[in-house]
Amino acid sequence: MGGAPPRGGPADGTGAAVAPAGAEGRPDATPKAVWIVWALLGLNTLGSAGAKTIVRLPRSLIQMATMGALVSAFALALLLNPRLRIRPGAFLTLLTLLLVPSLISSLKLEVGLGALFRCTRLAIFIGTLWLISRSWDGSFRLVRTHIRMYYAVLWSVAAGLVISPGTAMPEYYGGRLVGALWPLTPPQIGQYSAVIIGLTVLLLLGRRTTGKSAATVIVPTFVLLAMTHTRTATIGLLAGLALAIGSLLLTSTAARRFFTWALVTATVAAVAFAGALQTWFMRGQSKENFSNLTGRAKVWDALLTRPRTIPEEAFGIGLGDKSFGGLPIDNSWLAVYNEQGLVGIALVAAILLALGGVALLRPPSLERACAIFLISYVAISSYTEAGLGDASPYLLHLALAASLLATPAAATPPTTLAVPRRRGPRRDRKQEVT
Repeated sequence: MGGAPPRGGPADGTGAAVAPAGAEGRPDATPKAVWIVWALLGLNTLGSAGAKTIVRLPRSLIQMATMGALVSAFALALLLNPRLRIRPGAFLTLLTLLLVPSLISSLKLEVGLGALFRCTRLAIFIGTLWLISRSWDGSFRLVRTHIRMYYAVLWSVAAGLVISPGTAMPEYYGGRLVGALWPLTPPQIGQYSAVIIGLTVLLLLGRRTTGKSAATVIVPTFVLLAMTHTRTATIGLLAGLALAIGSLLLTSTAARRFFTWALVTATVAAVAFAGALQTWFMRGQSKENFSNLTGRAKVWDALLTRPRTIPEEAFGIGLGDKSFGGLPIDNSWLAVYNEQGLVGIALVAAILLALGGVALLRPPSLERACAIFLISYVAISSYTEAGLGDASPYLLHLALAASLLATPAAATPPTTLAVPRRRGPRRDRKQEVT
């Protein structure tokens, strides 16, 4: 997110530079191992608690796998960057500062030794992002890795649905789709589906993928999203795409055409399938249950009315499992307030404002549109989902947005030492002149 001048070059109708044959507009300076690091970070953020799986996996075994993935990601990133060359930026700086209230509150051990473990995990997660930050050049390589990574996760969800439909759509979740092979909740599956669909649609508009390839990803992913009945992910997807495509309307004919087509289709669908859409949206809940956000409002009120000391108000009670009174908080802002205090809220708000401000200052481009989609999706999801104050997929989405907003580092010409010319005898120089 540096202040280098905007990328130039001819436009392809979306404002993005046209990639030369066999390239994406920039030399491929990103080692392939960075993609492995990114995938390992994604594995770490899958979590270890969720639905009941076909084969009962011990939580300790899942935690060992996720933490092993994080340690492996850090070690590999360190091997790729032994000289510790980093790319400074507001996002990673603010994210690093978030460790301060996390550590101060966790050292009190009010929520047990687990707080220090989560602090260590967050520190390794941020450190890994710093180590691979020099590879952030505004290209789409990490975007494709992001899509493939979560698409592979969704394939495991689909496989679990085929193997055991009853386990994949249990009654205790109201018949919503869960992970039957890996313990994934409906909101997690909805989040991954929404992000994949949004990014793939934008890549299609920017002619970075073919219609056939996009359909192969979007159609099955949309089916899985519908089966999760996740309202937050659906609203975040629609609102994020509207903002992202809106940022391309002045420069992209394809974006204008798609926006018009989507608006007409949505209007017709809303009229023709109003009853079915309302049934899907309500999920069989009563109006009272819907109005208090499936019980979330009661937890939020109890959290806000809890007496706190001044240090707890400022720095929170320490990193925990994002719950209060044994119930999930399901709100990033209140979870951060509970665990990292008002200082944590200020830093998280600064992260979103910094990324959003940089995105608004960038000229229209496909990279900017993808970043706007990710930032807006995370901001909308933060109201009913927790994760902005700890290592989570939401921080990984924001890191991807930061990489898209980063401008390529200017090539530095090789430096050469100036060797002084040896002066010969005066008589020799005289002969050379004559």
